[in-house]
Amino acid sequence: MTRAEPTTLVIDRRGTASLRSRAVAAGVRGLLRPRLAKAAERPLTGGALRQAAALDRLAGRARPPRGTRVEPVRFDGFRAEWTHGPGVGQARDQVILYLHGGGWISCGLNTHRRMVSRFSAAAGVPALSVDYRMIPAVPFEEEVQDCLTAYRSLLDDRDASDIVIMGDSAGGYLTFATALRARDGGLPSPAALVALSPMLDMDLDTKLAHANMRLDPSAPGPLLERLVADFLSHLDLTDPTISPIRADLAGLPPVLLTAGSTELLYCDSETMAKRLVRAGVPTVLQVWHRQIHVFQMFGPLLPESRAAIADMGAFVRRALAGAVDLKTP
Repeated sequence: MTRAEPTTLVIDRRGTASLRSRAVAAGVRGLLRPRLAKAAERPLTGGALRQAAALDRLAGRARPPRGTRVEPVRFDGFRAEWTHGPGVGQARDQVILYLHGGGWISCGLNTHRRMVSRFSAAAGVPALSVDYRMIPAVPFEEEVQDCLTAYRSLLDDRDASDIVIMGDSAGGYLTFATALRARDGGLPSPAALVALSPMLDMDLDTKLAHANMRLDPSAPGPLLERLVADFLSHLDLTDPTISPIRADLAGLPPVLLTAGSTELLYCDSETMAKRLVRAGVPTVLQVWHRQIHVFQMFGPLLPESRAAIADMGAFVRRALAGAVDLKTP
């Protein structure tokens, strides 16, 4: 009997940090870090959650890149929108399902429209961006349901091989949670998964002991502890349905993971990449030198962001063509 070739993990390490990206990291350290530390000092309830929710409304004033076309979509209980990036045609036979980040309590369509538009343009296909219900509207463990509903809706009009699920941070978590729920529910797997700086292990012990606790410019450790204490205390954090990094990963489609080398969540991507490969899942882990959490949000302002977006677009194009071959993006 012929033995199958072992799956190879491709680790793609990217250069030195540009002057611009180092300036951004310094700004995060000086401006965002104190605010996150202050937010971690009090329970995330009432006014704190309303303030977090307001971020998306404020972001509604920002315009997406010129040439972007947006069409709202209504689901039962939540919203979404089609985003066609500049140069992307009307066809929706191949698509990205995009799940935004925001710590499970914040952000939405407005905060992520510009970045999603750039991903759409790079991949050459439209994206369905999902405004899934978040804490406190639903508990943490139920946020994935709206994402799964959106995935089911896409399957009504196209094959799973014509869909790539993608998300950043908390949305990267939901990317894996959605794919695993779909697989376990008997639904076909998408063409690929793309996760930007995802948090995949809700048990914080490994992250809090990691060297990046002192290297991450935003120092998010205390806020993550607050998040887990306030919203996940009723859950078993080692349950694979709560922490995808602990799940049976067999049968998932090819994966692209990206993370900054010094961000706290890097260790989740590193561990997940190794576990994916052990499960036989073709995986590329991109490690960007000293980049902040979800640095792709800076679009054309950072050379690293431009390069990462182009790489993701190339990966999605290959996945939708059925040609992911474990070469670097």
